[in-house]
Amino acid sequence: MAEKDPICGMMVEPDSAVASVEHDGKTYYFCSMDCKEAFEEDPESYI
Repeated sequence: MAEKDPICGMMVEPDSAVASVEHDGKTYYFCSMDCKEAFEEDPESYI
């Protein structure tokens, strides 16, 4: 089941996501390294 990239809102399949990050026990999936890096800079702004 697709997950929403918390940065850009794109739907991403976990199996084909470019990157993922675990934060507070939840895994977030990203369409690009740029989105992953933006999330890592300030995760609380996006959850």
